[in-house]
Amino acid sequence: MPNIHLTDSMRDYIDGQIRSGAYANLSEVVRAGIRLLMEKDGARQFYALKAELEAAATAAEAGAFAEFDPQAFEPDAFTS
Repeated sequence: MPNIHLTDSMRDYIDGQIRSGAYANLSEVVRAGIRLLMEKDGARQFYALKAELEAAATAAEAGAFAEFDPQAFEPDAFTS
């Protein structure tokens, strides 16, 4: 496992979290921080997708779309 180098202010904050009982040790604090980063990343991806969908909807409403032909897209689904 890699070593983690913390600034004095980070170490003081972590020590305070442990003393308060919020976390039992440094590992718990680091894991909580990583979970927050993972959640933030998921939210970032969600909002990026949302923006892409909104742009696509705006373009479609402005007439910038092609008619979808399901039979041309998946011809085997329409054979008897």
